[in-house]
Amino acid sequence: MLVELRADNYAVIDHAAAVFGPGLNLLTGETGAGKSILVDALALLMGGKSSAEVVRHGADKAVVSCVFESTVSAEAIIEENGIDSGGAEVILRREIHSTGKGRVFVNNQPATVAVLRQLAPELALVHAQTETLSSFDQAQQRALLDRFGSIDPTAVAEAHARWRTAATQLDDLLQGEQDRLRMVDLWSYQSKEINAAHLVPGEDDALETEKRVLANAEKLYTAAMGAFERLYESGDSAEAALRAALRNVEELARYDARFTEPAMQLASTRATIGDLSASLRDYAEGINASPERLAEIEDRLAQLDRLKRKYGSTVAEIIAFAEDVARKLAEVEDRDEILKALRTDLAAAAKAYQTAAQALSAERHAAAAKLAKLAEAQINSLAMKVKFEVAVHSAENHPAQSYALKGHDFSRADDLQTKSGALAPEGNTTHWTASGWDTVECRISTNPGEPLKPLHEIASGGEMSRVMLALKVSVEEAAAKPKKKIPTPRTLVFDEIDTGIGGRAAEAVGQKLKSLSRGQQVLCVTHLPQIAAFADQHFVVEKRESEGRTKIKISLLDDQARTQEVARMLSGATVTETSLQHAAQMIAGSR
Repeated sequence: MLVELRADNYAVIDHAAAVFGPGLNLLTGETGAGKSILVDALALLMGGKSSAEVVRHGADKAVVSCVFESTVSAEAIIEENGIDSGGAEVILRREIHSTGKGRVFVNNQPATVAVLRQLAPELALVHAQTETLSSFDQAQQRALLDRFGSIDPTAVAEAHARWRTAATQLDDLLQGEQDRLRMVDLWSYQSKEINAAHLVPGEDDALETEKRVLANAEKLYTAAMGAFERLYESGDSAEAALRAALRNVEELARYDARFTEPAMQLASTRATIGDLSASLRDYAEGINASPERLAEIEDRLAQLDRLKRKYGSTVAEIIAFAEDVARKLAEVEDRDEILKALRTDLAAAAKAYQTAAQALSAERHAAAAKLAKLAEAQINSLAMKVKFEVAVHSAENHPAQSYALKGHDFSRADDLQTKSGALAPEGNTTHWTASGWDTVECRISTNPGEPLKPLHEIASGGEMSRVMLALKVSVEEAAAKPKKKIPTPRTLVFDEIDTGIGGRAAEAVGQKLKSLSRGQQVLCVTHLPQIAAFADQHFVVEKRESEGRTKIKISLLDDQARTQEVARMLSGATVTETSLQHAAQMIAGSR
């Protein structure tokens, strides 16, 4: 439920706030007072598009905010987006700067417009004044039918995605076949050249090290033997000095135990020197200053460099390139088997889509009959006498769709031809979408003997408003039933849905809104006293001029003020005793 709505420096509003309650909340006031602006502000908090034009003249930014009672689903959405819970409330705030930039906050934490759009279906459903039947296209009508019947098209969407993926894979293979065949000779040459090199991972680093040794053999021999002489061989070597020192320390240790450990350390150091000296001698003796080996290494490194320039910066990359080329050659050689497998996958994916789409279509046909019956009754209860139907056109009813329903031989390549040669014959899958292959169209006849026509051909604005209200009431009442899986928005907002009607029809609309408000909160902007009389909470929006600037005030009316407002709506600027009595009777009658 919407608890509070605030707007600061928004359009002509300097500051406005309203605290709403359960049931039917009505906003009334003179034309141009700013009632619809408040609905627009709420739509902005539901993720609507923003513009710098909504910032009040002279202000740096506009701020709109609201508080909703929280729901389990809303809490889940908030947590999924890494936002802390606000307890029993969901607080939304949106700032629009005069530069066009904006910021979004959920529970006073930074968020995005995408989060607002995720929360919107759980919190509120806004039917703006600009919404007309002409914009009520087939996609929207299909969505309305799915909501009414608790129809979930997820299985069809997943099946459609699998079918498109399979079709694309086959299409890619067939489309690139000629290019692949032209590349076979190049791939074969590359594979032979790399395989002939008999590459060993890491050999380039090992060869570089060996090359450095061979190129500096004399220097390395001299350095190794010099170190050997200094450490071990010469008369004044480190080993000789350590040996003499060890004898002296051992002599000390015979008389003083404190020198036992130093003697052992000197013995260990002498042994280490001996081992190192032997290693240096062996290294020097092992140096092979072979010009032939050096030339052989240089030739091998030159060969590796040529391969690196073509196929990769390291031996490992060259080997990986060779493996990729081998895979491509195998694909060409195994083309028939791959095509067969892809066609089998495509056939299975198409069959799965057909099955899911047929099941979805059957659900829609059943739901359409129920919705048509309920909507017709709802429309006729609004002082109209119409015939109404919800027509569901399925792809299976079109001859061009025989492929989709009768099946097709996917094992033949000529059965999978489109512009690129992979999909089914042109036109056969035109109606395959992620939402199924159905088109949904609401039709109505407002006069006896007249044929049923699409909704957008209805001429009367009053009829349009009543039909839209009846449809929404039918769907929302159905969605609110406990067994329905689709969550119902806690707040329904109608902005002047009563446009173009009056008299008995207006009273019927008021009764319908009142009935709808028993199950969920309804917020409605109206100019009709027949509707205003049904309010549980009645707010009046007033526009005033102060210090040369326009200001908006929203007031919750008590019983007396409410009677005055309904009387004003009945009689105009001058409220008479008769209009007051009439207003009191209307309010009493609505209860």
